[in-house]
Order: sequence, then structure tokens, then C-alpha cells
Amino acid sequence: MRRLALLSTLGLLALAACAKPAEKPAADTTAAKPAPPPKPEPMAFVAVIYNQPKSAAAFEKYYWEKHVPLVGDKQAEVGFVGAELTKFDATLDGKKPTYYRQAVLWFKNMAALETGIATPGFKAIGDDLKNFATGGLTGMIGEQTNEASPLLTGDTVAFVTVIYNNPKDPNAFESYYAATHLPLVGQGAAEIGFNRAELGKFSKNLDGSPAALYRQAKLYFPNAAALKKGTATPAFKAVGDDLPKFADGGLTALVGHLTSKK
Repeated sequence: MRRLALLSTLGLLALAACAKPAEKPAADTTAAKPAPPPKPEPMAFVAVIYNQPKSAAAFEKYYWEKHVPLVGDKQAEVGFVGAELTKFDATLDGKKPTYYRQAVLWFKNMAALETGIATPGFKAIGDDLKNFATGGLTGMIGEQTNEASPLLTGDTVAFVTVIYNNPKDPNAFESYYAATHLPLVGQGAAEIGFNRAELGKFSKNLDGSPAALYRQAKLYFPNAAALKKGTATPAFKAVGDDLPKFADGGLTALVGHLTSKK
């Protein structure tokens, strides 16, 4: 303080003269930007995969005359927003299909699904399965893991599906699947000619036990001819050759088509 007191008035004036005028504060470039809209919750689903029945004719008769109408009658109560009924035609290599049919009920999100499967209407649907599913079935719930797209309807839409068994290391599966396999499928999309992809992950069986299967991927084609052409391309072969690199639990690859009563 003593040395400061000895500074002359002249010295203070000199310092003042040399001082730069105060600069304006820099513009705030960190102003809050509009937050991006939240991502919609993934759609959830109940999937029933039917084994080959003892009598396909008896299955089909009951399915269309009794079971499907029952499901339709309970839709408002159960709360599903769409249904997809499919029939498997063959394995990808042309053999008898491992499974017979699949039915998927779609819900807006997992909360809606949990509410729906607790209703008496859903119990009635489940209780009816034993009346025609003589070969047994697997019932699971899960979520769609790619962006939701409109549900397809009609009898002419064909698809290839890969149903993955539970892998030895789910983390390694998911890492390779996202970083390598899905980009490979995307790169070959134009050559293969599919017009929609649907990816789903099973979370548990309907009874709450661990899911019997792990994932399912579907590639949809406009018709059977487009599917046949697409699965013969080098791009599709590259996708198939990539599967053993991450699907170490095994898988089932099938072709099929959507079915609906007009």
C-alpha cells in the first residue's frame, strides 16, 4: 500500500492514457437452441410363432373361422393398433419351413402392451390357442429397434426373415450388428430390391420367463418374384455370408408371405 501511495498523479494519468478502451462483451453463442423433439417410443409387439401343426387344414379352418375373428373382436379392449399375420413357405434354402405361421400384434409402446396383455380379452385370445395350435408355439413380447413404418397388408407381400437364437455374448452381437451388419444390408438395399425392413428384439416370453429367441429381422418385397430375384443377388449373398460372424447362437432363415382374409 505504501508503494501505491507514492505513485504520482502524472503516473496515473499516463497509465490511463495507455489503457485500451473497454471491449464490448463477446456475443453469447451458447444461447439455448430449440431442443430436438423427443424420439417417439418404440412400438412394442406380441409375437406368436406357431410350430407345424398336426393337420394344416384343421389349423387353417379354425384359425380363420374362429381365432382371427376373436382377435378382431377383442382389439378395442386389448388395445393393439395393428396385426400382421404371416405364413412361412420354406427355409431360405428351399426346405420345409421350421415354423408354420407367425402372428404379431402391434402396440404403441411397451406400456400399452403391458396394459393390453393384462385384460380379459387378451386372456380369451390366449386360451383359444390350444384349440388349434396342435404343434405348439412360442409366444414372446418385444420392441421394434428400427424406425416404425406403416404396417403392410394384403396377400401379395413376400418377405425373408431371420430369427436369431440367443447369442453367447449379446453385447458382442449388438456391437457387430449395429456397426457392420446393418450397414451392409443398407448398402445392398437397392440391388436386393426390398422395400421395407423391420427389426425387432424379443425381451421375454409371454409368461415372463427369459425370451426363447433373441431377435428377428424381416426384409419385405413387393411380391414373390421380387423376393426370388433379390435373394439371388451378390448383395444378398454378402449379407448371408456375414451372419456367421456374429450370430454364434444360430438362426433360422425363412421365406414367407403376408396373409389376410379379403
